[in-house]
Amino acid sequence: MRTVIVILILLALAGGGGWYWWSQQHKETQRSYKTVKAERGLVVQTVKATGILQPVLTIQVGTQVNGPVKKLYVDYNDHVTNGQVVAQIDPVVYQAHLAQDQANLLQNMAAVDEATAKLLQANQELTRDKELAKRELLSQSDLDAAVATRDALAAGLNVAQANVAQAKASLQLSQANLSYTTINSPVDGVIIARNVDEGQTVVASMTAQTLFQIGTDLRHMQVLASIPEADIGMVHTNQPVVFNVDAFEQEFTGAVAQIRLAASTVQNVVTYPVIISAENPAEKLFPGMTANISCEVGRHENSLRVPNAALRFKPEGLVAVSEKDGGGMAPASSFGGGQRSGGSRGGGEGGSHAGKPKNTIWVLDATNQQPRAVFVRVGLNDGAYTEVKEPSKLEEGADIITGYATEGAAQNGGQTVNPFAPKMGGPRPR
Repeated sequence: MRTVIVILILLALAGGGGWYWWSQQHKETQRSYKTVKAERGLVVQTVKATGILQPVLTIQVGTQVNGPVKKLYVDYNDHVTNGQVVAQIDPVVYQAHLAQDQANLLQNMAAVDEATAKLLQANQELTRDKELAKRELLSQSDLDAAVATRDALAAGLNVAQANVAQAKASLQLSQANLSYTTINSPVDGVIIARNVDEGQTVVASMTAQTLFQIGTDLRHMQVLASIPEADIGMVHTNQPVVFNVDAFEQEFTGAVAQIRLAASTVQNVVTYPVIISAENPAEKLFPGMTANISCEVGRHENSLRVPNAALRFKPEGLVAVSEKDGGGMAPASSFGGGQRSGGSRGGGEGGSHAGKPKNTIWVLDATNQQPRAVFVRVGLNDGAYTEVKEPSKLEEGADIITGYATEGAAQNGGQTVNPFAPKMGGPRPR
């Protein structure tokens, strides 16, 4: 009787242990899951960054002469045309310099006339002296003195002519400085900034002092954006760009016009400046505004796509089994308890296929309502959905597991939202 009791106890312990082991190994299959349907749709991959709006061309209008500002003819936001007078520096000092240089020129020209007349007289006297010397009526020393006098007067004429050239150069400089007192606009545009007031004295020592900043036609703007080096390889010229600014609840469009090689490093992050051209027909966009840009680097229509949460899901206690071993799933204990599925580089066939990394997606089998692993290659990623490259064993309409079902979980109708994606000002154009 005692032996029978012992045997019954042992059988009860064995049954309990077996039931515990079975419940632990099949715990995963007893849980409920959140699923969405594998569907086809639009996948648009973008590179997001911030930039500063600025005119296509900004001109610094300055002065290279000194003096008080006598008159300002334009103010902020005024439209100007090429050659229009925008300011006047007091010209009194430069008018005096011009008059002085004009007088110096006249004086030097008179000196040339005087030297010319003396040289003519010396040539005539030398001709007479030569005749007298032939008749031996003039000594050789007197003839040599006449020749020396003629040569000295010829040299004096050359000096007078050089002084005239120097006086003309000084006169041109005075005329140029006088003309610089009148400040003209070099382009058609809009006054963005005015740095002086009437009566203020400007001093241009080493560099020209800036009086105005003129932006060219503000109906055509550009965004100077900084793209990190990790994303710059996907950005190319003529790619469409959507951006918004905080001032308006609408989206603006543009295109990548230039990718500059002048890299800069800020807090160990290397970025490259990218120029984005944009039309501004209503002139809503102002220079200096911060633009949140979204550069479209890839667009695939009607692609098989899955939520990003499906690629991050990892069942507890299960690992993906390679297709050559039958596919599907297996208890983690059969793989030493340490291998997990999911991620971009799984084990076995999930790790690679012809050298291309694969990802693992878990599908809820319609027959036994158990998770089944499917290996896929992924393409574009728009922050919420990831494209599945074809050919693929993932069928359209399959129930893709995105997580465990819990009470009170938000039901989004199968839609996945990226919590880290910045909110744009309006709907994305389709």
